[in-house]
Amino acid sequence: MTSNAKAQLTPNDPANEGRELSLGVKGMTCTNCAGHIEKALGRLAGVLNARVNFTMERADIRFDPDRVDPVAIVKAILDMNYEVPLVSVVLRINGMTCGNCAHTIEKALRRVPGVLTAKINLATEQALLEVAQGQLDVMALRKAVTAVGYGATFIDDPENRASENESIEARRRLHWQTGSLIAAILLSFPLVAQMLGDFVGLGFHLSPMVQMVLASFVQFGIGWRFYRAAWVALRYGNGTMDQLVALGTSAAYGLSVTRVLWPETEGAEALYFEASAIILTLVLLGKWLESRAKQGTSAAIRALMKLRPSVARLLRNGEEVEVPINAVVVGDVVLLRPGERVPVDGDILSGQSEIDESLITGESQPVEKGEGAFVTAGSVNGSGLLHITTTRIGAETTLSRIIALVQGAQASRAPVQKLVDRVSAIFVPMVLAAAVFTLMAQWLFTGAPDVAVIAAVSVLVIACPCALGLATPTAIVAGMGAAARGGILIKDVDALERMRKVTVIALDKTGTLTEGHPAVAAIAPVAGGDEDALLLLAASAQQGSEHPLARAILDAVGDKPLKPLASFKSLTGRGLEAVVDGQRLWIGSRKLMADSGVAIASLDSKAQELETQGATVMWIAHGEGRLLGFIAASDPIKATAVEAIARLKKLGLTVIMMTGDNQRTAAAVASKLGIDRVMAEILPEQKITEVDRLRREGEVVAMVGDGINDAPALAAADVGIAMGTGTDVAIEAAGVTLMRGEPLLLPETVRISRATVAKIWQNLFWAFIYNVIGIPLAASGMLSPILAGGAMAFSSVSVVSNSLLLTRWRPVKKQI
Repeated sequence: MTSNAKAQLTPNDPANEGRELSLGVKGMTCTNCAGHIEKALGRLAGVLNARVNFTMERADIRFDPDRVDPVAIVKAILDMNYEVPLVSVVLRINGMTCGNCAHTIEKALRRVPGVLTAKINLATEQALLEVAQGQLDVMALRKAVTAVGYGATFIDDPENRASENESIEARRRLHWQTGSLIAAILLSFPLVAQMLGDFVGLGFHLSPMVQMVLASFVQFGIGWRFYRAAWVALRYGNGTMDQLVALGTSAAYGLSVTRVLWPETEGAEALYFEASAIILTLVLLGKWLESRAKQGTSAAIRALMKLRPSVARLLRNGEEVEVPINAVVVGDVVLLRPGERVPVDGDILSGQSEIDESLITGESQPVEKGEGAFVTAGSVNGSGLLHITTTRIGAETTLSRIIALVQGAQASRAPVQKLVDRVSAIFVPMVLAAAVFTLMAQWLFTGAPDVAVIAAVSVLVIACPCALGLATPTAIVAGMGAAARGGILIKDVDALERMRKVTVIALDKTGTLTEGHPAVAAIAPVAGGDEDALLLLAASAQQGSEHPLARAILDAVGDKPLKPLASFKSLTGRGLEAVVDGQRLWIGSRKLMADSGVAIASLDSKAQELETQGATVMWIAHGEGRLLGFIAASDPIKATAVEAIARLKKLGLTVIMMTGDNQRTAAAVASKLGIDRVMAEILPEQKITEVDRLRREGEVVAMVGDGINDAPALAAADVGIAMGTGTDVAIEAAGVTLMRGEPLLLPETVRISRATVAKIWQNLFWAFIYNVIGIPLAASGMLSPILAGGAMAFSSVSVVSNSLLLTRWRPVKKQI
């Protein structure tokens, strides 16, 4: 549950009173470090005092939250290359009914000492917090939530028990809602039947007293929850949907009661019991449908949470023992029988089987894996018996990291949400003012108190802040979940928004467009030279290297004994210098040969011919400047790369290939792929320069790569996309991670990003238009309270249902 504050943080709304913040600080080596941190913090506007203790590795800061955000304080420390240990906390929140509820809870949690960020997701009913390590006070967090009228439950195992407990709680809540809805329908039915009977002239009538009894059961029995929630919100100065529903239905019910008790009143024959009862029933129906729909939007994350087994079968001291998953440690050997789910990340010690990773990577076909292969927790074993050496457990497993990433992404806030929050904060007071104005205006112009009260009731019940509050989070939860199910992990809404706007996509060649497993295609020694000797010399110079080209040469040598390697020096972007068996060697590009004064004319035409076919040529020369020959390696293009490039172009993107390969090799590969723009022979730092240049030209750039040398360019781009077959460094720097090295996921990332953002704007449009049109119509008397209540109930349902359409999204598979 702990995390390093290297993750992206989002600013908090400031609290209303000054407070102190204590942070752990890692990475200080002397008292001077502490002094530098104190000075840096002291320069922040709003920091009143900062004391950093080197021995205790702790910073105590007193600050004015109206002038500086806690996140800015943490960022100032991070920018100096120190670390601030944080704790990630998840709370289950009960009792929220609209966006204003979430906003109120966020403000309350941010005032708790040690809390740096607090994000409330109305769709998942969860709070995600970042708390300074050592200051986690669960009781204080719960008290902060209950103090503003809501409930909070601490989730201490987000990957396992939380999923089961939340499912049980969701089912219990849905059963309660179903029972309440059925009771409301049964009690309201006679009132509806009478209303319809009057409409068609059947003459079916209930006595006023019977009507009042039926309506009273609905109003104060089933509808009591609205009164309770409205009163709690009022006590803490919050405006919520419950207050509008309670006030509106109470007005219609109260007017009817006065006419039953004082029948001599003018117009006493007109009762509105059916209006209050039906409005409450429709609201309950809306909430019931909304709950069912919201369960659908978060189905993807729940499916991931259920993947991890609760127990593991281990081999200890030659015996088979079954232990709880939390008791497994790194190094344990797990026994996995056919059909069982993998409980840990690990390497196959013995055995061979097909592994189904579809729910993790999105890959539909099982993958054949044998000794030495890596398997991830949550995948399913095929027909073989496997022994797996545990390498990662708990929160460090790939599955847990995916869950944490998706949860964080789903809790992130779209930029437009700030506007929605501001509107939600004043929405209820504005509606109350509109209802009072409607009451006075209608009474003044019509002279009929009935008409005035009913119009005011319509205004109160048609206004719905729920649709506004649900518009953004439901779309984000559904879209992020659908993407994760397809093998696309989007880090946050900022990455999602930028991905939608991408105009240029720059791709590294090796491992991204090609398989990343080159093989030796040709060996060309100088006249009189020996191919095997040249190959052995090149392999000896690169023994132990993990570079793809080095691996190709080493694989070609096989089990032959290598010559002793005395020294090795990597020359970034050019090749290497090594001393093998007493000989100084240069191995690398044409540029390295030119810089070293090595003439290559004797073999250049043959090398150029291979390069035009897409092969990479590695020149080999003696340290004295004498050419020994070259070795050419070819890396097959991925089967779906051509179609992926075609789809990216069809989406309107400019595709650029960036590679350290020479111009001829790069041009040959680009031609086969249909890529028009190529940047060849560029170093990793030059990729950053090119990305920056494109951005200065007004392009929104996505950079795709899979290696350590791609990480800086991924970080420099508007959106970094890491292929899941790549390194942890590349994945850490990226805003989007593809869980498998499938090029077709690139256009699909653009599609789901565009679809999700489009759903957000669709939802917001309808939520705003609904209120903008509905409230004036209700105020003019053109909508009855029943129609107004029905419209209000189904406005939030329509928003959630529209978001739910995203869960049907699937990546388009290979077509040609």
